Amino acid sequence: MGGGPNTYCDVAPGHELHGPYHDAEYGFPLAGDNALFERLVLEINQAGLSWLLMLRKREAFRKAFRGFDVGRVARFGAKDRARLLADAGIVRNRLKVDAAIENARRIEGLAERYGSFAAWIAEHHPRAKAEWVKLFRQTFKFTGGEIVGEFLMSIGYLPGAHRASCPVQRKIARLKPPWMAVGNFVY
Repeated sequence: MGGGPNTYCDVAPGHELHGPYHDAEYGFPLAGDNALFERLVLEINQAGLSWLLMLRKREAFRKAFRGFDVGRVARFGAKDRARLLADAGIVRNRLKVDAAIENARRIEGLAERYGSFAAWIAEHHPRAKAEWVKLFRQTFKFTGGEIVGEFLMSIGYLPGAHRASCPVQRKIARLKPPWMAVGNFVY
């Protein structure tokens, strides 16, 4: 995704699944811990696959991961892991399933120290993408450069989700996402 030539802004509008995500979610500020966890899990699961697949499987992921309730997922044990690995509605990758469960536990730890996952992210803003990647790799499992970059772009912490001329970019600007607060954008 992102804002380069032949961007998501060019291909998403009007698409049954990409359109609503592009128009109402991608790049919009997001702060609730369960919503942030959902986005992180979807970005991790997208690695090596398409975002369209994630959008198609999103409801199955929500059901399998109990609404992305961080506390519930953090308590998942061997039976839940086996259930997830047998669920054809989601991506059945052992490393990605294990990362989701472990990352829920780590988010709970962050919430104890910072008040919430959202507060932890806000505490570390602003940063360059490379610094974010290093921080996420130290904190979470299965969080490489593309995953971290897309996650932070999708929740309003890094620029580039939409091109400047995209009408959605103007909607987002009115919400003052964190990346705009540091004044590193051109409109």
